Amino acid sequence: MAATTFSPSFSTPSLNSSSRAHKTLTNPNLGFLASVSRSLRSLKATRLTTDNACGSAMASRMVSVPAVQTHISLDFETFVFKKEKVSLAGQDEYIVRGGRDLFKLLPDAFKGIKQIGVIGWGSQGPAQAQNLRDSLADAKSDIIVKVGLRKGSRSFDEARAAGFSEENGTLGDIWETISGSDLVLLLISDAAQADNYEKIFSYMKPNSILGLSHGFLLGHLQSKGLDFPKNISVIAVCPKGMGPSVRRLYVQGREINGAGINSSFGVHQDVDGRATDVALGWSVALGSPFTFATTLEQEYKSDIFGERGILLGAVHGIVESLFRRYTENGMSEDLAYKNTVECITGIISKTISTQGMLAVYNSLSEEGKREFETAYSASYYPCMDILYECYEDVASGSEIRSVVLAGQRFYEKDGLPAFPMGKIDQTRMWKVGERVQKARPSGDLGPLYPFTAGVYVALMMAQIEILRKKGHSYSEIINESVIEAVDSLNPFMHARGVSFMVDNCSTTARLGSRKWAPRFDYILTQQALVAVDKGTPINQDLLSNFLSDPVHGAIEVCAQLRPTVDISVTPDADFVRPELRQSGN
Repeated sequence: MAATTFSPSFSTPSLNSSSRAHKTLTNPNLGFLASVSRSLRSLKATRLTTDNACGSAMASRMVSVPAVQTHISLDFETFVFKKEKVSLAGQDEYIVRGGRDLFKLLPDAFKGIKQIGVIGWGSQGPAQAQNLRDSLADAKSDIIVKVGLRKGSRSFDEARAAGFSEENGTLGDIWETISGSDLVLLLISDAAQADNYEKIFSYMKPNSILGLSHGFLLGHLQSKGLDFPKNISVIAVCPKGMGPSVRRLYVQGREINGAGINSSFGVHQDVDGRATDVALGWSVALGSPFTFATTLEQEYKSDIFGERGILLGAVHGIVESLFRRYTENGMSEDLAYKNTVECITGIISKTISTQGMLAVYNSLSEEGKREFETAYSASYYPCMDILYECYEDVASGSEIRSVVLAGQRFYEKDGLPAFPMGKIDQTRMWKVGERVQKARPSGDLGPLYPFTAGVYVALMMAQIEILRKKGHSYSEIINESVIEAVDSLNPFMHARGVSFMVDNCSTTARLGSRKWAPRFDYILTQQALVAVDKGTPINQDLLSNFLSDPVHGAIEVCAQLRPTVDISVTPDADFVRPELRQSGN
């Protein structure tokens, strides 16, 4: 069999902002506006009304532009699955659709693999181990899915409760699991990967496959001038949602032809030509509705950045800033909480998930649209300011280094005490949130508050623009900036609260939120809200760009690939990792 290929090609987007060509989407079945203008708009050419602007420094920042990168168009070849071409905002990209009807192809995709070792029981480990086990059982495959944990881990009991056991060879020590597996899915924390990668590599069999669900380890190795051993294949399948949502939707999709969380996949090294189909099989087995190609480097840049932006850190900062503003201006605490947290995690997310960002704006009254426009115009560039800095910190390796160093501070060293992450949920806002959530009627999505909507959508659009100018594919941009937020994280935050997520999600995301949320809070308070109070005129070009941005059409295409099932999250939904449980502290 010929080697499976995975090859990137590059194209440079048009950046002529003064005479933007109209792009026509030719598929008659897409059901959205076919002709869009101002595609791939330039950040540097926005015309600003400066009569009441926030000073020359602010104006200078508004015309700054991130360096434009070439768009990476990733093509791949698969011998097992059907590859499809989709057009997203005029760019051709390639995907593989999922579905339970494809489980029968898993033995072919996993040819030569007798054991899959799932290392770790954190956010992704439980979901991926169970989904893989169940999918392979459905395919009547004899491939063993074995969970590997460190000796003495409190997670052994939870793994046993999920059906894994030492007696049937599906649960064991981390090192024996790695050495005995043909495909090793390394799902321990990023900091633990950075601390243990040398030992992990030494235990892997030659010609085995290392699977990652995050490109963090590559970024860490690059920062040290290293790479992976050359006698193993290295792949990634990265669900665009946290582990509990990966499992929850998989279970919900059993009665239909599957439901789940979209995934990206990448092939960093392929020693024997199997890597692409193994990665695609892994993604299909997880229940991914569609899988798109990326590189490990593009993945970790967009993912670590996204966690600090729209997915968690920026949302945390936004709601803190707006709650404080609303209450200071006389709004009751309960209503302020509903108009910030409940609004974003409920009705806004539901609307974007099913109808897109424009539907949020179009559903408002004329007065509501003016409030939205005021908030959007004032917030877009301040949000972009912090997002731009954050992306470059990730891309340069600075943020990865920060995560590694923070992990080391969790323990005593150099004669200094340990500093594990503390909780954020005891402040006034989050105690109000507990009261509001307890009183909330079942199914209540909260109010659509126009000002909050304008700030949140401005953040989302600013993140999309940063990723677009940095050369990421539309599949990656939309999944990282829109779908993961509204279809995975926000529903869990609606059920349990933003503070609960900040206190209990992955270590890397929790660290990022604590570091970057205050930056979004402060810049909105010090610049965006000041501009609103000063009566700074609405930037009409900015609003026009939003209304005509080609990303809306691309989101519509992705929405058509969305499963028919909405994630169902109960108010007591548990996604706390074992080491964070109160009983274990």
